[in-house]
Amino acid sequence: MRAFKVRTVLFGSLFMISSLAWIVYVVVHLIETKSIQIGAEQGPSRIGIWLAASVGFLAAIAVFGYGFRKWIIEPLEAMGRAAGQIAEGNLDIELPPSGVREIAEVRRGFDKMAAGLRESVRQQSALEEERRFFIGAIAHDLRTPLFALRGYLEGLERNVASSPEQRNHYVKVCKQKSEQLDRLVSDLLAFVKTDHMESLHRQDSIELADMVQQSAQTVRHAAEAKSIALRLRIPPADASSGLVTGDAYLLERAFNNLLDNAVRHTPHGGVIEVICSTTPDKATATVLDSGPGIPEADLERVFEPLYRGESSRNRESGGTGLGLTIARRIFRAHGGDLTADNHPQGGARLTGWIPRTSGAESE
Repeated sequence: MRAFKVRTVLFGSLFMISSLAWIVYVVVHLIETKSIQIGAEQGPSRIGIWLAASVGFLAAIAVFGYGFRKWIIEPLEAMGRAAGQIAEGNLDIELPPSGVREIAEVRRGFDKMAAGLRESVRQQSALEEERRFFIGAIAHDLRTPLFALRGYLEGLERNVASSPEQRNHYVKVCKQKSEQLDRLVSDLLAFVKTDHMESLHRQDSIELADMVQQSAQTVRHAAEAKSIALRLRIPPADASSGLVTGDAYLLERAFNNLLDNAVRHTPHGGVIEVICSTTPDKATATVLDSGPGIPEADLERVFEPLYRGESSRNRESGGTGLGLTIARRIFRAHGGDLTADNHPQGGARLTGWIPRTSGAESE
């Protein structure tokens, strides 16, 4: 149905009132004078004129009132009832159509508002479900090392470890569990900070290759403990610079997470290769490992918080499940991104890029 503006309806109503009054006047004139000649000397009586005006006006008011109620009053009443239903939490509402354009526009806006509220409720439910899962997973990850730590400490207290070798073993396990707790708490703090990261507070000029080399030194000891060869393919000093602008601490944390993830998932005697490259608009770092790779079913979920693939369920090597999530958030906060796939020759491949800084910006 075509919608009309309110002023069009008002003008049409005035025209309808005058038209009906005139039609009734003509009818009364025809009844009394038996003639349709309006300009004749003998016209309708005064009573006939008043009757024509009254009947025409009342008929016009009746027609106008019916249309006003159907096109304006009823849609407004329906919107009022719908607003009450929304206030009570019922978002499945349906509003009647209206032939008045302004009312129809308000109805469309009302429908969009209700649809937006339904989507917000759906998202809020999903976030609440994710929050419950997150809290449950964190509680489980904290409880597991705490339970083991308490058991070994009680064993030391009760002198269960009778020999120096046993006591050293107990102390070593307690130290490992405390380090695991420290890593989990540290990752949780970093995860919360990056979750609310809207803008970078520091703007350092950073050479991407230098940052990668620093992170490689950080994980070199862990790689050597597993006899893993750590190879860096860095562009020569005279090559195109990979200068970027950002928070040096956060970027180092991101590369540390990528290399730590590679070390944990690379078997003994394996190889980790880090490749740095630049293009006119971005600097890229790619981390390749000789591990089993990422299952196809996990490729879309490796960046989800607390997600661990089946091959990394072991808490001794599986990490906290937050490292890649934190790394991707840091790359995206710098205007870049982090992606994951499998190398055609085997092993996982993580590629992170950041927009390059122009010479004028670095100066």
